[in-house]
Amino acid sequence: MTTAVAPTRPGQVIADLLPASRVRDAALVAGGAALTGLAAQIAVPVPGSPVPVTGQTFAALLVGTALGTGRGLASLAIYALLGLAGVPWFAEGSAGATVSFGYILGMLLAATVVGALARRGADRSVVRMAGTMLLGEAIIYAIGVPYLAFAADMTLTQAIAAGLTPFLLGDALKAALAMGVLPTAWKFVKREG
Repeated sequence: MTTAVAPTRPGQVIADLLPASRVRDAALVAGGAALTGLAAQIAVPVPGSPVPVTGQTFAALLVGTALGTGRGLASLAIYALLGLAGVPWFAEGSAGATVSFGYILGMLLAATVVGALARRGADRSVVRMAGTMLLGEAIIYAIGVPYLAFAADMTLTQAIAAGLTPFLLGDALKAALAMGVLPTAWKFVKREG
């Protein structure tokens, strides 16, 4: 028994290989939001920081890259809106506009950008995937750190020390993991096709 794999074409993301339908898209969007919420529960407190290390950023960037611009943005928008409405699926089971909510806003934009880059083939090689993940992380921090400074009444220097510096090594590891996941998936699809 063999399973048919849709042929790949330019402009596709990995999710486009599934049979197209509105049900597929709704399931992917909901699944992306749920994956991000689940990954946010993998949390390790950082001494001196109100922001824990989580799997949330990895999930958000993976969702954006795998689902593409529109579905990635929709997934993270649902995640953010439901969390604001009280669903306890932000980091460490929190909800609402916490001091780290700026990172979630950054994830919205980052998922959109990495999704657009994936449509241009950035998810098909390790080198391009590395650049895509680093850009996504930079976007998250560009919004999250200033928001943290404002929401926690910190100086920008304090916010960088509490909300950026302790996370750089972990984010490099997350980027390395992502660099292996999607390019490998594309190689598998090409081999099966």
